Amino acid sequence: MRCFRDPATARPAPAAVRVIPRMSITATPRFRQEVRATGLLALPLVLGHVSTGLIAFVDNTIAGHHGTDTFAAVSIGTALLWLPMLVPIGTLISLTASVSQLHGAGRERDIGPLFRQALWLGVGLSALMFAFLSVVPAFLPAFGIAPEIVPGATGFLHAIRWGVPALTLYFCMRYLSEGMHWTLPTMLLGFGGLLVLGPLGYALCNGRFGFPEMGAEGLGIASSVTMWLQALCFAGYLWKTRRFAHLQLFGHFEPPRWRAIWDLLRTGLPIGITVLMEGGLFIITALLIGRIGAVEASAHQIAINVAQLCFMIPMGVAEATTVRVGHAVGSNDPLGVRRATWAGYAIVLVTQMLSITVLLLGHDAVVRLYTDDLAVAALASTLLLYAATFQFPDGIQVLSAGALRGLKDTRVPMFIAMFAYWGVGMPLGAGLGLGLGWGPQGMWVGLIMGLTAAAVLMGWRLRISSQRLFLQPAP
Repeated sequence: MRCFRDPATARPAPAAVRVIPRMSITATPRFRQEVRATGLLALPLVLGHVSTGLIAFVDNTIAGHHGTDTFAAVSIGTALLWLPMLVPIGTLISLTASVSQLHGAGRERDIGPLFRQALWLGVGLSALMFAFLSVVPAFLPAFGIAPEIVPGATGFLHAIRWGVPALTLYFCMRYLSEGMHWTLPTMLLGFGGLLVLGPLGYALCNGRFGFPEMGAEGLGIASSVTMWLQALCFAGYLWKTRRFAHLQLFGHFEPPRWRAIWDLLRTGLPIGITVLMEGGLFIITALLIGRIGAVEASAHQIAINVAQLCFMIPMGVAEATTVRVGHAVGSNDPLGVRRATWAGYAIVLVTQMLSITVLLLGHDAVVRLYTDDLAVAALASTLLLYAATFQFPDGIQVLSAGALRGLKDTRVPMFIAMFAYWGVGMPLGAGLGLGLGWGPQGMWVGLIMGLTAAAVLMGWRLRISSQRLFLQPAP
C-alpha cells in the first residue's frame, strides 16, 4: 500500500509512527463539495448503467410478450452470456483506477500506451468468450434445462456471441473515459443503443417490417448489432474529440507488450473474479431455478432484472468513487481518499432507500410491465419483496468494493467475495430452495445472506486499507 508523507512538517516526526490527524470530515464544506463532485461524476454513470439494464428490460419485455418459452430461453441465454462476461468486464475495470491515478499524478503521457495495451487485452478476452459461447449450448440439456427452452437459448447465444468483441472494446474505451473524469459518453451511447435495440429486436423477434419471425435468436442478433454500433461510435468519438487529443490514444499502432498486459491482469483479474463471484451467484441461481420450470425461471428473471436496474445506481456511484479515490491516491491526498469514500456512502444510502420504497410500494405495477401471465406475475411480485430486503447490503458492498479498487486493493476483496457468495449465499440458497423445497423464495434468501456477508466483510477490509493511508513508518 502506498504511503503518504505528512505535508504539515518539513522534518520527520519524532514518534515511531507518523500520523496524519483525523478530522470530522462529514461536517466540513469540503465534504459537501466532495458529495457534489461525486454525484456529478456518478450521474452519467448511473444513467449509463440504467441504460445497460434497460437493454435487458427491452429484451425481456419483447421476449415475454412473444411467449413464455421465448422469455425463458432469453433468460437462460442472458445468464450464460453474462456469467463468463463478468470476468473480462471486471478485469478491464482496473483501467479506470490506473488512468485516474496517472491523471492525478500528472503522468498523462503514460495513459495512451496503457490504453492501447488494454485494447489488446480486451481482444484476447473476447476471443475466449466467443469460444465459450460457441460450445456451451451443447451442454444445456446436461444442465437440466427444460427441453422447450434449449432451442431458443441456443439461437440467442450463437447470435449474440458475434457482438462480444465489440463489447470488450467498448468497455476499454468507456473505462478510459471514466478514468479521465468524463462520463457523459457512457450515458449517451447507452441510451443511443436502446434506440436501436428496441425496434430492431421487436422486428426480428416477432417478424415485423419484412423480417422473418426469429424469436430469441432475433433478439440475440439485435443485441450484437447494437454492441457494434456503440463500440464504433465510441471509437469515432475518441478519435475526433479534442478532450483526449493530447493522450494520442490512436496515435500509432503498438504491438502487444506482455509486461504491460500482465500488469493489467495482475490488478484486474482479481477484480474480474470478484465480480464473477457476485454475478455468478445471481446467474447460477437463475440456472438452478430454470431446472424447476418455465414459470419459475420467467418470474425470477423479471425480479432479478428489476433488482439489477436498482443496482445500477449504487454501481455508478461506486465507479465514481473509484475515480475519486484513485485521483486522491495519485495526488498524494489521504484525506481526499476519506472524503471520497464517505461521500460515496452518503449517496448510496439515500439512493438505496429510494429503491426500497419503489420495490415495496410498486412491485405489482412493475411486474405488469413485463408479462400478462398471471402465474408468472404473482411469483415475480413476491420475489421483488425479497429484492427490497437486500438493497442496503448490496449498495454498501459495491461501494466498498469500488473504493478498494481506487486503492488498488483487489486480492483480499476477491477472497471475501468467494466466501460471502459461495461459502454463504449459494449453499444456503440451494439448500433452502432445492433441498428443502422452498423454490425460488429459498434461493433468494441465499442471495440476501450472501450480500449481507459481503457488505460486512468488504466494509471491514476498506477500513483496514484506508487506515494504512494515515500511518507511515518513520525513516
